[in-house]
Amino acid sequence: MAKITDPDDLRQGFEVDFDTGSLVITLFSSESNASPGGNSAITASDGVSFQALYSFAKEEWKNDDNLIKFPFPFLSITAEQFEVISGWNFSGSYEIDNDSTHYLLRDGGWAVVSPDTNANSEEWMNLTTLGTFDADTDQAYYYQTGSGTGGEIINTVFPGAVNQGINIYESASGGTPNGITDYRDIFRIYLREQAKTYAFYDLLTEQNLSTLTYRKFALPLTNGTDLNISASDAGIQANPSPYDGMSISYFTESFTRTIGAETPSFKVLIDGNQGTKQQIYEWVQLQLRSGSGYDIDAADNLSNVTGSVAEELLEFVGDTLKTKRQTDVGGTGAGGVFIDNFRSADTNTIAFRDNTNTEKTFPFVAAGNLTFNDNLQSDTDAIYKVFFTNDDAGDNTGRDFGTQDAIIIIQNDGTTPITGSVDTSASFAFDFDYDNNIQRGSDSSGSDVPFTGVALGLGTAQYVVTTGTITRSTTNTISFVSALERNYSNPS
Repeated sequence: MAKITDPDDLRQGFEVDFDTGSLVITLFSSESNASPGGNSAITASDGVSFQALYSFAKEEWKNDDNLIKFPFPFLSITAEQFEVISGWNFSGSYEIDNDSTHYLLRDGGWAVVSPDTNANSEEWMNLTTLGTFDADTDQAYYYQTGSGTGGEIINTVFPGAVNQGINIYESASGGTPNGITDYRDIFRIYLREQAKTYAFYDLLTEQNLSTLTYRKFALPLTNGTDLNISASDAGIQANPSPYDGMSISYFTESFTRTIGAETPSFKVLIDGNQGTKQQIYEWVQLQLRSGSGYDIDAADNLSNVTGSVAEELLEFVGDTLKTKRQTDVGGTGAGGVFIDNFRSADTNTIAFRDNTNTEKTFPFVAAGNLTFNDNLQSDTDAIYKVFFTNDDAGDNTGRDFGTQDAIIIIQNDGTTPITGSVDTSASFAFDFDYDNNIQRGSDSSGSDVPFTGVALGLGTAQYVVTTGTITRSTTNTISFVSALERNYSNPS
């Protein structure tokens, strides 16, 4: 049955009980089997709107000769905000229990007003999510008691879209659920499911509130399939490489990394252990679903970083993996996030947010493969070297292939030449600092690279020359196809 919004669907002794002796109001769900009359029309998952209960109470006080003898239990402020007055209260505990009256109420917040002090002894806000959950079984949870590095994590009463009461204040006279009396200064809600996009909402920050109160709050919370997750939790937790060497470290002091000509500052470091950007993302997303008792800070600089309430660290925007600046790192202010030890082929599609929330990217790294035919692979003496065809784009001083001053191309690390032994391999990967390499002269950076590659063996591979251009791409190919050597002989 759907949520009850019509007071005509409520009945005393079936769905509702007003106990005039104890001044306790009880709602009964069809699942509780506690209704004196049985056959309650309220289902626990759908509940009843507070406005319907209020309207039903008015009708009953008007028509019931016994109830009219007692003070009316409610004061309506709006259709979504109420006060429970005259000593009345709801039955049920503060524990998350879908049969408790508190958690059968929908679409309205309320305060319980003490008849002795005329002050609120309890305050309950209503939390209603807008948007669609990918599945009705997706479980949202919220966090009320701290700054994001510890505290109590509470599941909503039911999985799926949320519409429920949440205790935000409890006076000493009314008891202190969970040992905490005031929840009104923080409320963060999360939706994090495996292989699905994550959702998060900081209610006070996003709605510019100084404090929470007993009314209905509606907020967006939605998720969907995350196309950048393919590994299962079990597959990652089995610790195969590269996941086994990945880590997240939080620092209270900033550190720097060189990105091109800049040295921006960061406070969070992810070690990717030479994983692909997708593998790094998969592993980090799993850490951000780690519950209480598991500290995801490998550096142990903060007292505790509980993954499930830690700020998100990464996001994909199209094909680019981007880090997300943290609003506060252990009380030391905002902190950028950097990734060390990622696969070099992903350099062009990773972006980093630094402490100032400025996006930083590495200069473009061209990449590709050297390929060798069977004659070169089978020749144990085969070697290769790749030269700039000329230095025309730079100093144009005649350092061309075919001269004594010909230049071997250096890879992106600035030290490794594109040269070596074939060693029976079909291919080798290479990279090149397209934006910054100035081997040909200062004017040559950021320009296409004409190359001349040579390879030869002894017993099976003849000398071969291949030419072409390294472009601003990661799919460059330098292909060596050597003719079969038939005449080499060294009898000694």
